[in-house]
Amino acid sequence: MISSNEPDRITITDAGIKRVREGVAAAGDRAVREIIAKTLAGLEARDEGQIEPRVNARIRRFVLRSLIHAIFRVQVENIEKIPQTPAILAANHLHHLDPLLLLAEIPTQPHYYIVGDARTLYNKWWKRFILGFAGGVIPLARIWKEEVAVIQAAKAGRQDLAQLAQAIEETVPTGGDIPTLRQIDRIVLGILAQGDGMILFPEGRLGNTEGQLHLPLKRGTVIYALRAGVPIIPIALIGTHDLYWRKELTLRVGEPLYFDQTTRPNRKQVDIALEKLQAAMQALLPTDYQEPPGTKPLRNFLNHILW
Repeated sequence: MISSNEPDRITITDAGIKRVREGVAAAGDRAVREIIAKTLAGLEARDEGQIEPRVNARIRRFVLRSLIHAIFRVQVENIEKIPQTPAILAANHLHHLDPLLLLAEIPTQPHYYIVGDARTLYNKWWKRFILGFAGGVIPLARIWKEEVAVIQAAKAGRQDLAQLAQAIEETVPTGGDIPTLRQIDRIVLGILAQGDGMILFPEGRLGNTEGQLHLPLKRGTVIYALRAGVPIIPIALIGTHDLYWRKELTLRVGEPLYFDQTTRPNRKQVDIALEKLQAAMQALLPTDYQEPPGTKPLRNFLNHILW
């Protein structure tokens, strides 16, 4: 069985507090709330035959690939292992660039959707404009690990964080309520049932170390695969944790994992599938990753532009 790690210990920095304040502001922003609700409603309406506005996948890939290849050097390995049928791509997650890198390189058939953090996606007007045009994103409203750390610190005596902690508890949705979870489930399973694909990050958060998974993996990825009867394609993203101009980024694809379909997977089935996924993802990651030496142009800009 996959064991659980010790709880994360997050150091609260000035930059982290600044990001939390921006996140709380986004959670209370009417424009952000409205676009989340509108996007989710539109995705649910797919089951009723309504056409979802979205850009052609080839155009999406061309635009993203042009931008990313102009900034970074990209190496893709074994892309032919991704089938042209509904599947779940399961990748490790090191940076907000990761989903854009995947969409820039994966096949355009089927059309792939991504579950993304709603406030990171829509916290700036230009992001809302681009995503409103491109489509293909399922916004998930949830509390951030930095926000949890602020609340815990305030309860432990940090009076300077008490007001911010109160604002978090009053404004930020946790994403763990039953109606929200059921809505996301309906959308994801509907997408897979209608012949499209999903990109998911089983770690459930950004990792902080190249070559290492943040464990335990979340169960949602394998539950969706078991219920929908689609394969999981393990993918390793290498080099995206620390970005700078012309850095080499690698996208490495593993062998598809197939499972018997079951509408109600039991705990044993989920655990077995999760163990296989974890082993497959770890096998793709480097065991001795070293950051390249030398100057790192535009490092600060590229690491923060998508925050």
